[in-house]
Amino acid sequence: MRGPEVPEYIRRLAVYVPGKPIEEVERELGVSDIVKLASNENPLGPSPKAIAAIKEALPNLHRYPDGSGFALRKVLAARLGVDIDQVILGSGSVEIIEMLARAFIADGDEAVYSQQSFVSYQLAVNQVNGRAITPPATAGRAHDLSALARAVSDRTKLVYLANPCNPTGTHFTRRELDRFLAEVNDRALVVVDQAYHEYVERPDYPDALDDVKAGRNVVVLRTFSKIYGLAGLRIGYGVSSPDVVGTINRVRSPFNTSSLAQAAGMAALEDVEWVRTSREHNARELAYLQEELSRRKVVFTPSVANFVLVEFETDVKELFVEFQKRGVIIRPVGGPGLVNCARVSVGTRSENKRFLAALDLLVPAKVGT
Repeated sequence: MRGPEVPEYIRRLAVYVPGKPIEEVERELGVSDIVKLASNENPLGPSPKAIAAIKEALPNLHRYPDGSGFALRKVLAARLGVDIDQVILGSGSVEIIEMLARAFIADGDEAVYSQQSFVSYQLAVNQVNGRAITPPATAGRAHDLSALARAVSDRTKLVYLANPCNPTGTHFTRRELDRFLAEVNDRALVVVDQAYHEYVERPDYPDALDDVKAGRNVVVLRTFSKIYGLAGLRIGYGVSSPDVVGTINRVRSPFNTSSLAQAAGMAALEDVEWVRTSREHNARELAYLQEELSRRKVVFTPSVANFVLVEFETDVKELFVEFQKRGVIIRPVGGPGLVNCARVSVGTRSENKRFLAALDLLVPAKVGT
């Protein structure tokens, strides 16, 4: 039986391929004791306080969650110094990326983002038949903010800026962001994706919430999936003006975040010590991983996040399989300027050593030269 005709732009959509789960590698290759360094997850796991909050919420699973996530939004607003009507929740920050496209882009409207940037921007724009304008990154794989500003036209509705950028791990500074926002002015809504901001330890790194508070045409996206260790619950949030948040709410699905996610998010926010421990762990292990890659003369892009973009000289798809055979899952990436690159998450010391041991077996020519 033939169904209704599918629009051409829907037929062209690529299906998002997530980092390979441990269970799938076990099934396919019969490998056990697997280290997953593919999805930028917190290797220390979630806060014990978040786990306790989940357990406490379990008896009420027969009830729908608060559709607006009022309690979590109230806590976030107080912590961030904004009004509650400036905060919106999403099933991860990715859902808000998609809601922004649905809310502001019509057929043929443009969105601007860096060529070497988070793949979900492309998926969101394509889903609404928008047109993506993607200036190349700099030679160091950073956002070319001048080129991005020049790319904004009368048809541009959104600009997506990942800071730090996934998958490159690069960042831009307060001075660079100020210059960019002054040039773009109010010609487009600027979405500053700060999913990894808690990991950044650079004095020049800008907190884009300051731009929201200053009344600039900015949306800030953040998530509980990374340093808070709640990736499995899918909970993120956005902050902007009440008008922008009100518009996004028009395309938000009812009950888009679960009661467990909301409860865990509130508890995770209160566990400042867990966040501090996770940040310190990442700083230590990121330095170790990058030092070991440098010692092996393996090419990588210096990172400020919880992952490293590694560049190989051989086919990364073949290496991906070979790493899996040795019980290590990494994340191949592709696109212009990212040929034979893979993203490697920062793990525990033992997990990082497993990756390096597999690397030594698979890329022996680079070791000790």
